Amino acid sequence: MNLPPASALPQTPLLVVDRAALDRNLRKMQALCDAAGVRLRAHGKTHKCSTLGRLIVEGGAVGLCCQTVGEAEAFVAGGIQDVLVTAPPPAWAGPRLAALAKAGAKVGVVADDEGQIDRLSDAAVAAGTMLDLVVDLDLGTHRTGVYPHEALALARAADASPGLRFAGVQAYLGHLQHLDDGALRQSADEAAFATLKALVAELTAAGLPPPVVTGGGTGTHAFDLASGVFTELQAGSYAVMDVEYDACGAPGGGDWPFEPALYVAASIVSARHKSHVVCDAGFKAMSMDGPPARVVAGAAPGSLWRPMGDEHGMIAHPATLDVLKAAGRAPLGFAEAVTAADADPSREEPADAPRVGDVVWLQPGHCDPTINLYDALHVWDGERLERWAVDGRRVSL
Repeated sequence: MNLPPASALPQTPLLVVDRAALDRNLRKMQALCDAAGVRLRAHGKTHKCSTLGRLIVEGGAVGLCCQTVGEAEAFVAGGIQDVLVTAPPPAWAGPRLAALAKAGAKVGVVADDEGQIDRLSDAAVAAGTMLDLVVDLDLGTHRTGVYPHEALALARAADASPGLRFAGVQAYLGHLQHLDDGALRQSADEAAFATLKALVAELTAAGLPPPVVTGGGTGTHAFDLASGVFTELQAGSYAVMDVEYDACGAPGGGDWPFEPALYVAASIVSARHKSHVVCDAGFKAMSMDGPPARVVAGAAPGSLWRPMGDEHGMIAHPATLDVLKAAGRAPLGFAEAVTAADADPSREEPADAPRVGDVVWLQPGHCDPTINLYDALHVWDGERLERWAVDGRRVSL
């Protein structure tokens, strides 16, 4: 873990990337893909940063995945010329995607109904360009995609539509990525591979062999690369990692080949209580759709971060966690437990608790939505911070 000194931070909370760890993660995933003979199409929804995206492509990836049209536009504007939008497009999206292709980018997009295909075809024809159409499959996530038995009809519709090329199928198994039962994660993934292989055979027999079979993710990457069916891997979180992936464990067991590279720097702004101190990182600094952020530096080992509102979070010392436990036993438990701890003359503030002005380092629970809260990644190379804009964040026109 290579973190900048507090004197190098322009402000807090600040999203900081350890460049050395990032580079190691990128090289490891590219090497794993190369060894398996599978193209890497890293998912840009994780970082939404064209500078990082270019680094991934320059390292050997065929291109990037995007979850939104805005990400695709930002990545193409940032110099990435091969993008795949991995979510079925809204009705307004066709002309904007066609404009990217018209300008010279290779643009793919998934679809899961014929109306989407018709609209994309109309937009591509109107722009005088071509879009790659990938049929989106639902193998259990139940978010988007067609069941496998419905895929051939969409493949035929794409193949017959002017302005579109049938480019293959997408199978993203999002519901498996964070399963903490490693054996179940593997067996469910392998069952999906069998279904996917049968579909590829069906499409091939119908004269529509899929040029690309794309999908997979960080949580199943080892199984995906060994499957023999994927031709592209869509992993994204491997670049920076987070608490959620650390908690579920690497596919196949053992240690992850990737390491944490993303942190939030927070300043201690108040230390008025014996049970905890308060930092300037709350809900607005850290996504809370996964496990809580982990304290990794600047406080005693075992300290906990918990949000205390929009702008603030607590750092609780391991010696005072009894206060937090007591706080959960009554409707006004937190206020009562903290007040009692402060009034207890036998209780002292831990000598190694952070003080006002100190910086505490937090590892996000879920990297993707946490990055989306910031305008930039501040990348530390051991000597200086470099600002990389998170230019793929959702914007309003």
